[in-house]
Formats: sequence, structure tokens, C-alpha cells
Amino acid sequence: MQITETPFRGLLIIQPAVFRDKRGYFFESWNEENFLKKGLDIRFAQDNQSSSQKGVLRGLHFQVPPYEQGKLVRAIRGAVMDVAVDLRREEATFGQHFKLRLDDRDHTMLYIPPGFAHGFVTLEDHTVFVYKCTKVYNKDCEKVLRWDDPDLAIDWEVSDPILSEKDSNAGFFKELASPFL
Repeated sequence: MQITETPFRGLLIIQPAVFRDKRGYFFESWNEENFLKKGLDIRFAQDNQSSSQKGVLRGLHFQVPPYEQGKLVRAIRGAVMDVAVDLRREEATFGQHFKLRLDDRDHTMLYIPPGFAHGFVTLEDHTVFVYKCTKVYNKDCEKVLRWDDPDLAIDWEVSDPILSEKDSNAGFFKELASPFL
């Protein structure tokens, strides 16, 4: 497993060791002992999975304390453009975003620590996306940022994404009040 730091404190690109042969491939997507050896003391409380057609945009979602979530995300089928927005005021990267293509070919994962809004847009039909969360979902602590907020200036590489009603009615970065903002 290779872990690459990003310019955002705690936001990590994780590339598992993938073993391939004529039968296919094998890799460990989570091994607590190996993550601890790399200095990542993470406990997960919930796993989520979504399936989407090409062009579906989900996000930008986050939860506020006491249910703030860290997430280990990956595409197990298809591909996504994954985006994380830093909502931690004390960080130099506050209000900035990081994006990375995740797909089922190289199995790269992204660990997004608490304090980030997260979203993704599917780049292929029948994309299946999974994420392990450090805390359970709590509707009262959930917040949503607009995917097309001009202050965030995210190039999602799609012009007319398919959105849920919740994501269509999300708040702007400047308007949301939370312990992160």
C-alpha cells in the first residue's frame, strides 16, 4: 500500500498493492493493522454504496459535530471525479478543493478526514461507488453545499449533471453556518 499526502492536511491518496494473474486480481481495501503501521488510526462505523448512471452528481455533503465524518472512498465499478472541499477555518487550504479521478482499473482510494465536504460525479454508466465512514449518518447534522458554487469554482468536467432535489437546493459556501465554516 502506498499513501501519498496531498496539499490538504489529512487528505490522503491510497494506492493498494494489487496482485493480478490470469484469474483476475486481489487487493486489501481495508486492513486496520496496515493502516495503523502507516500512522492512520481510523475506526469506521458505517459503509455506504451507490450505483449511478453517467452524469450523476452527488454532493457536496458533510456532517457537523458530533457526527462529522471521515470517509475512505473508491469506485468499485466505473469511474468518478471525486471532490473534497476543505471546511476547516484554521487551515491554509480553507475553502479550496481537491479533485481526483477514481476508477475500477487502478483501485486508488481517497481518505477524506472530518472537516471536508465531499461529492463526486459519475463518468461512466453503472458506476458503483463505496465509502467507509468514521461516524454514522445523522440527518440533523447533515449539510449540503452547492456543487456549482462560484466561490468554490469546481470544474466538475460536466455541464448539466443529474442531481437529487436535496443537491439542487443546497446552500452556498458563504451562507452555511457550521463548526467548520
